Amino acid sequence: MSAELHTAAGRGHAPATAPAVPPPPAPGPSRAGEVPPPTAVGQVAAAVGQASDRGARVAATAIALAWHSAIGLPAVLANRSELSNSGVVLAAWALVAVIGILAGARLLRNAPLPAWPLAGLLLAVDAMVFAAAGERQLFTTANWVWGTLGWFFVLALWGRRVVGLIALLAAHSLIALAAVVGYGATAPADLARFVMYVYGTSSLPIAAFAGSAVIAALAGERAAIAAATHAMAAERDAAERARRDRRERLALVGGAAGAVLAELADGRADPADPLVQRRAALAAARLRRLIAESDDVPDPLLHELRAAADLAERNGLPIDLVIIGTPPPLPVQVRRRLADPLTTTLADAREWARLTVVSGPDEVVVSLVTPDRDGPDTTGPPGDWADDSHGGRVDRLYERDGEIRWMQTRWRR
Repeated sequence: MSAELHTAAGRGHAPATAPAVPPPPAPGPSRAGEVPPPTAVGQVAAAVGQASDRGARVAATAIALAWHSAIGLPAVLANRSELSNSGVVLAAWALVAVIGILAGARLLRNAPLPAWPLAGLLLAVDAMVFAAAGERQLFTTANWVWGTLGWFFVLALWGRRVVGLIALLAAHSLIALAAVVGYGATAPADLARFVMYVYGTSSLPIAAFAGSAVIAALAGERAAIAAATHAMAAERDAAERARRDRRERLALVGGAAGAVLAELADGRADPADPLVQRRAALAAARLRRLIAESDDVPDPLLHELRAAADLAERNGLPIDLVIIGTPPPLPVQVRRRLADPLTTTLADAREWARLTVVSGPDEVVVSLVTPDRDGPDTTGPPGDWADDSHGGRVDRLYERDGEIRWMQTRWRR
């Protein structure tokens, strides 16, 4: 296009002639049927997975502390006189309780834990309690590490591979086996009891640890599938609405162009009549903008305005197109409300025209200046106009003083 083109990318100030427009209200919630961005599906899956994982953390922390307090402590207090060193057993119980509270609090805040140092401390406590419980309390609830310590291993290694938990429970079993052998409890019944204790106190923590990870993964996967299905349905609905809307607009614009052509073909319209020329120019401008609207270009609004300016210049109108900044991505409806009033006025312009586009991250201002001339005012009465529907607020300002016509459309985020 040979029309004079001026650009100043990166500048976001509005023209000095632009009157102040009150800021629009904050945008409302997104409309049903809008297509989620590509990252939304992953975000939904992550949010659901995190919610499931947080519930499992709460459950694991509650089980560990409840078992430690409701079963382990009463048994220790009830059998203090029969423990070899009740002070060590109670001190170890208190230490593990503090560890459990701190670990649970950090887990609920999603803060990382020093897993292996914490696991090493728990194993040291394990060995101390087996040594301090004594032979008589080796297989009783007073030796609380049997049933409790596995759950604290779960808290320490939360979020890591289940192999680590199995390794810790295996170390715990070896410590228990050393105590069993050390106390001489090697009769078949004692060894069978040892095997049952190891199985009973290890299987539940492993099942809860692995099951929570699997459930969180499955929940995230199901959420991702549901979100992707919703996104596909919303995209289909949006495409169908866009196709239907475009077909209606094409029928409307084509009907106007067809009416002019039919009148010219039948001899009912005079090609030299300015009104006929204006109708033809307006129909051509609308058709050109409708075609440009569907083009896949980086800046659709600028592309549509350039198409309108190019058509005006082809009809013999000298036009200056000034572009300042780069428009942000805008819905089709917003682009129409920014461009349609100006392209309508541009189709009726004579002598010269100046089209200015000023863009920033949160605002786009499009203004048109043309000579004022006698004739019907096709843009409506001078003044302000606003539309808050279809993707955002667009304000329109229009003035004429007998010498120039000035129109401005403005979108603000």
